[in-house]
Amino acid sequence: MIKKEENIFCNLTNMFLLSIYRAIKFSLQDISRNFWLSTVTVIILILALFSINMLLTVNVIGQAAIGAVKEKIDVSIYLKPDSTDDKITELRTQLASLSNVKEVKYISKDDALVIFKASNNSNPEVLQALRELGKNPLTPTLVIVPKDINQSGSLINDLNKIQSDIIDSRNFTDNQALMDKINAVTKKVTEAGLALAIVFVFITLLVIFNSVRVAIYTHNIEISIMRLVGASNSFIYLPYLFSGLFYSLAGVLLTIFLFYPFLGLLQPYLEAFFMGYNVNIINYFNTNFFQIFGLEFVVIALVNILASWWAARKYTQG
Repeated sequence: MIKKEENIFCNLTNMFLLSIYRAIKFSLQDISRNFWLSTVTVIILILALFSINMLLTVNVIGQAAIGAVKEKIDVSIYLKPDSTDDKITELRTQLASLSNVKEVKYISKDDALVIFKASNNSNPEVLQALRELGKNPLTPTLVIVPKDINQSGSLINDLNKIQSDIIDSRNFTDNQALMDKINAVTKKVTEAGLALAIVFVFITLLVIFNSVRVAIYTHNIEISIMRLVGASNSFIYLPYLFSGLFYSLAGVLLTIFLFYPFLGLLQPYLEAFFMGYNVNIINYFNTNFFQIFGLEFVVIALVNILASWWAARKYTQG
């Protein structure tokens, strides 16, 4: 009895594998017979995936730009050259007590001069003018590091309320306005890229639907014979579902093949623009390779299989 059940199981398994083999074979035959239509389908898939990855790239660059702005916070209070240590300590303590202040750094006149020379090392005219001046024209500075850059506006208001006779001038750059502009640009580009990706996905649906319809018309007689001999709908639909899967796989692989050279061309410009920051878009895609391209394959495959099933169900009835 057990041996008989094992034989039945083996026969069913063999029949299932044979059905899958035949479905894949018929699918590949349809793709080769409609080569140009298949090529157009894959190209549109590549355009859709390229748009989605460009959208992701823009978001990564936008976040990197915001990170660069956050690291370049310049909230400084310049002190009078003759400020005493006691007065400086008193003002520094008062600033540190503010709720949104993380740290208050003191830069002496000598330290400020060293920093100034280092930042203008490639500008000999400025350094020559400094030497001709014969003295240190810089003033001691208190640099305020905020806890939350998103609250820089309220911090600036609090700093403007502080009064001290050793304050010479204030330099408050509202970085929030710059970050809002970056976010606005990123949002607009994201919306445009998303709309473009949706258009390509819709076109892909139509192209795959049409390619399946053409394939069904090509095999109209064969499908009729299959029905006469009792073939199930799933067996008839299966080759077209595999076609959608093959289109998706080809689209993702070719997108990877084309997108990485594009990232290679983009990376030097990012390094030049974000000089001093570790902004590596290639490394980002490498680190998240399976999450990005794996998810894209799953989504595109589901879309293509759905379109193939819809077309097969519509045109194989009767």
